[in-house]
Amino acid sequence: MAEEISNIEKSSHLKSWLETLVQQSGSDLYLVEGLPPTIRAASRLLQISSDNLDGDGIEAEVLPVLRPTMAENFRSGASSIDASIQVPGLGRFRINLHRERGRAAVTIRAIPVRPPRLSELNLPSNIEGLTRLPHGLVLVGGPTGSGKTTTLAALVDEINRRDNKHIITIEDPIEYDHQHIKSVIEQVEIGVDAPDFPTALRAALRQCPDVIVVGEMRDPETMRIAVTAGETGHLVFSTLHTADVTSTVSRVSDSFPLERQNTIRNELSMALAAVMTQKLLPRVGGGRVPAAELLMLSYGARQHIRKNSLQHLHQEITMTRNLGSFTFEESLVALVKAGRIEPDQARGRTIHTEELDTLLRGIAGRS
Repeated sequence: MAEEISNIEKSSHLKSWLETLVQQSGSDLYLVEGLPPTIRAASRLLQISSDNLDGDGIEAEVLPVLRPTMAENFRSGASSIDASIQVPGLGRFRINLHRERGRAAVTIRAIPVRPPRLSELNLPSNIEGLTRLPHGLVLVGGPTGSGKTTTLAALVDEINRRDNKHIITIEDPIEYDHQHIKSVIEQVEIGVDAPDFPTALRAALRQCPDVIVVGEMRDPETMRIAVTAGETGHLVFSTLHTADVTSTVSRVSDSFPLERQNTIRNELSMALAAVMTQKLLPRVGGGRVPAAELLMLSYGARQHIRKNSLQHLHQEITMTRNLGSFTFEESLVALVKAGRIEPDQARGRTIHTEELDTLLRGIAGRS
């Protein structure tokens, strides 16, 4: 778990910037050379100082709050460092220290004290069914910053509140602290409790878990173990940086050497229980709201994955609505109907324009 950071006092200004972030109910703090410290609050960027930053100053503020090994890695030339910290009296924060034009830059995200409830995320209610699956691999895809980690945390929280389960999460870094409610939850942090995802995942399988959460499937070995775990009786959740259901499935098989892809597709077709993707859209009146799509795996979808005819998966979503599946277009139209996004916003996000327009006309005809 992330340690409490008392040496934030060694940073001249970072604590006061984080205090402002929290006071303004902001989501992110940006430290970039040539600009003042800037926060994102209510979807707007606000400069919170008149003094421009430089790379050396940014390092001086952030490196003291990192574990010494992380700070040394960055000084030695690492291009990016991810960490989570807890600041007493303020809360938890996720740090991404990186380089831009050869100079240090930082994005710090405020993490809520408690995991979110599914009902608070404004996701379609069908998503709750993922927490009731007995076993299988559930993949959550979406672009960077689309809320995948938050969705996973909400799914874990739902299980924790309802069921007596043994849940193991593997994260880099840990973001949400889960308290033991009805379940026993162990949270493994990469770089602290295990050196990498494959090592942590192999160890987790020896600890009799009911549910395993893999923060991100970054490499073929992690994917292989996760697929096997889903196929052998565990409920496994993980995320991928992808755009839609089809690209999420193809990302897994395409990560392997060509000679192994047929084997992986066969295993994946048996292990997968569901594939969900989500995106965040600007909300009417400010803020952002998620649109999503969900494929609950059926015989037809498994056959398409096995044969690598993934172009048919969108049709499979429409054919398995009785199982809980729904298309991205149906999610967009529901948001339009609820007044959360504008129709033009929906049209700008879909790749199935005709399908969306048909659904939008249906709304207009009933109004």
